[in-house]
Amino acid sequence: MAYKLVNEGFKVVMVERRDVFNGSSAASTAMLQYEIDEPLHLLIEKVGITNAVSSYKNCEKAIFDLEKIVKRINSDCEFQKKKSVYFTSRKSDMDFIRKEFEARKEHGFEVELLENNELQKLGIQKGLLGIRSKSGAVMDPYELSKDLLNYCTEKGLRIFDRTEIVEFKNTEDGMELVTNSNISIKTEHVIHCTGYESTKTLKEDVVKLKSTYAMASETFKKIPTGFKDHIFWNTEEPYLYFRATADNRIIMGGGDENFKNAKGRDALLPKKEKALLKAFKKTFPEIDYIPDYSWAGTFGETKDGLPYIGKPNLQKNESYILGFGGNGITFSVMAMDCILPILNNEPHQYLEYYKFGR
Repeated sequence: MAYKLVNEGFKVVMVERRDVFNGSSAASTAMLQYEIDEPLHLLIEKVGITNAVSSYKNCEKAIFDLEKIVKRINSDCEFQKKKSVYFTSRKSDMDFIRKEFEARKEHGFEVELLENNELQKLGIQKGLLGIRSKSGAVMDPYELSKDLLNYCTEKGLRIFDRTEIVEFKNTEDGMELVTNSNISIKTEHVIHCTGYESTKTLKEDVVKLKSTYAMASETFKKIPTGFKDHIFWNTEEPYLYFRATADNRIIMGGGDENFKNAKGRDALLPKKEKALLKAFKKTFPEIDYIPDYSWAGTFGETKDGLPYIGKPNLQKNESYILGFGGNGITFSVMAMDCILPILNNEPHQYLEYYKFGR
């Protein structure tokens, strides 16, 4: 949001309760996919063809838009295009994979169906059926966040970290924010990019909080063949995902639980690390995975896998950009397209698809 608005000539202030480019930016495994947590053929049933296909298409476009931003700001975030493989190792999910493949193919996505022998070539020995999509990518989200904010500050962005907003007041021409040190910020418009912590300021119950776990391997001398050009995720509930890094590590994640509190989430980390390692060895038995580091994070899951973007109250100059689920990065890139319509009280398809109260 800051990148878009400073380039449009707005005077922008960013307030962060903790340290900038930490939090979710540091915890994200940054698997960039157009696939939303809700499979396309099921999303169509939930929200209709137009909304579902548009959401998938625009998530795909967001990957290429992000690549343009990376090049424009000359970020050293190791952005790499990859093919995405969605697979199953369970016979009961094979019809599900076929339905999803047909839905994507019917609506113009570049996909191919992978049988067992083709999955084995990628290292998935017990994989039965999969969908390979052309559009995917990976990057270092911490580095991109840092480079974005450096770029934005040169354009005039002012950043106040370790600063908490404790009060929001409506004024005749906008809003007044009061910080925990009793400093007043007067502004025309407030944009909340606060992720799952938005539950503290929203009246509507829009998200279910989950804890998720991730692990990075030690560096491989040579990255396994299947990981050179692919990222992977499967049909398990909750799904597991796997991808390589530019420094020859493999990151995997999953093992989601309902969120209770950060202390309880982190206490499960040793148990989850063992479970993730076991799952990796089961999926890629020929790869010797040695864990180096593991971590936990909190994320939000919506009823349809889609974000919430726009104004909860049309009478207030207060907006939310909430890219919940596994597509937070691509959803935030998509939101650049509708932030000016939000500020100008103009219509935009996203403000209908992803509105509050839907």
